[in-house]
Amino acid sequence: MLRYGLLFVFCFGLLIPQDAHSADDKNKPGTWTEVPTDDADYQFQGEYLGSAINDCRQCESIGLQVVAMGDAKFSAVEYRGGLPGYGWPVGGDRSKFQGTREGDILKLTGERQLITIQNGHAIIKSVGDYARQIGTAGFVTRQSATLGACRPGNAIALFDGTTTELLNNGQMTEDGLLKEGTETRDAYGDFRMHLEFRLPYMPKATGQGRANSGIYVQSRYEVQVLDSFGLDGEFNECGSLYREVKPNLNMCLPPLSWQTYDIWFRGPRFDTEGKKVTNANFTVWLNGVAVHENLDLATPTGGGKRVGEGPNALPTKIQNHSNPVRFRNVWLVHYGSPTACNNQQVAVSQSSNALAGLLQQIGYVKN
Repeated sequence: MLRYGLLFVFCFGLLIPQDAHSADDKNKPGTWTEVPTDDADYQFQGEYLGSAINDCRQCESIGLQVVAMGDAKFSAVEYRGGLPGYGWPVGGDRSKFQGTREGDILKLTGERQLITIQNGHAIIKSVGDYARQIGTAGFVTRQSATLGACRPGNAIALFDGTTTELLNNGQMTEDGLLKEGTETRDAYGDFRMHLEFRLPYMPKATGQGRANSGIYVQSRYEVQVLDSFGLDGEFNECGSLYREVKPNLNMCLPPLSWQTYDIWFRGPRFDTEGKKVTNANFTVWLNGVAVHENLDLATPTGGGKRVGEGPNALPTKIQNHSNPVRFRNVWLVHYGSPTACNNQQVAVSQSSNALAGLLQQIGYVKN
């Protein structure tokens, strides 16, 4: 069912050039918030979808994620069955590659295969004494099925591109996007939150220095924002509840893509003596695919441990980690501040209903 969470646009190498740097990034070498015109590696980075002959001499779908690492160096991952969230079985076979761009050709080398990419078209060959072409793949662009999600009538528009009055220290770019480093003016208890984010392209950065931000739910629980495209999906990468629970799968799209988080949160419950009786509960979709579902979280995450849990609601933050991550279409449905021991499974019911509606919208019918 997860494979239906994304929409595809087949591009096969066609990219729409934009300004290389925004005014916000003129003093940040190696960082782009728009599609670069002065970085030859960028056109190769992204996702590819095609088919190849496997060891059993059967044709199967394959997905490929290619990651620019700067100075014409690349890493890549091949997924047998398709791309994450679209055909690749969670925990299925995948292979890693390293490569270098020479002019307009990128060559990626793996343990058993050689992949050559030119003009958005990948040719896959076996290696060894009987080397031969075994598959092809073409460049594709995926979009989250919740991208541009309409705000429900009972939702609070935290940021719609016109004002930051419901945010503390909220700042907008000249083109109406929200900068990192803000928090909600008001504190919310149980809620559903939707937001869209765009990661900068930072090919030479690695680890936590690569497009880092985060959604600090109630200032206590961080849903990580990071450029984790092509990585393993670890407990400190995009989609994780930071350093506590890794995502079910890595659904991070390439940097400069608009991506989505949909978060259903139910706060912990405390009895009249202040003793916690129920953990916080999360359901999180990254790009329209559930990466956490009905998850009980026993503790705050990262810096939230200094805040500690309590029955009182706190503002939700968008972290500033000195990287120009941009946000838009941020809204929240508030379910109220719970009374003691009220354990209603708000997140579960709301996310299940939303998923059913999403599948119906794209024409999926359960047999």
